[in-house]
Amino acid sequence: MSKIPLTVNGAEQLRSELQQLKTVQRPAVIAALAEARTHGDLAENAEYHAAKERQSFIEGRIAELEAKLSNAQIINPALLDADGCAVFGATVELEDMESGDTFTYQIVGDDEADIKQGKISISSPIARALIGKYPGDVAAVQAPSGTREYEILDVKYI
Repeated sequence: MSKIPLTVNGAEQLRSELQQLKTVQRPAVIAALAEARTHGDLAENAEYHAAKERQSFIEGRIAELEAKLSNAQIINPALLDADGCAVFGATVELEDMESGDTFTYQIVGDDEADIKQGKISISSPIARALIGKYPGDVAAVQAPSGTREYEILDVKYI
């Protein structure tokens, strides 16, 4: 499996979720299964089947998170020195050349992406267009409504 890029914050969020699943949700579902078993016939016990389904989901998510963390390449944006180039972890300020609107995005891993917080996935079209660009460059992004152009105003490593 190839390395999965994550920022320090993204890796910490995954570790926190993994800890929550292992210490809170896994024991809770085990207790729910034990309780459901006391209700008699398991073949017709909806509580038992719901708890088994929940257990399956939790165990699958634990395995997924452990695999991601074991293959993670953790990058601290504050330690980057890319001479102003937009790279993974960088925070990029853009101006839409058509509307004049400005946006600020941080390029992060797929699991960390949250557009409401200004975090875009490294695999998104806009991030792919920004990678390797410097302030003053224009990035052309293929959008459903056609090609959009953004001028890069600033690149920070925070």
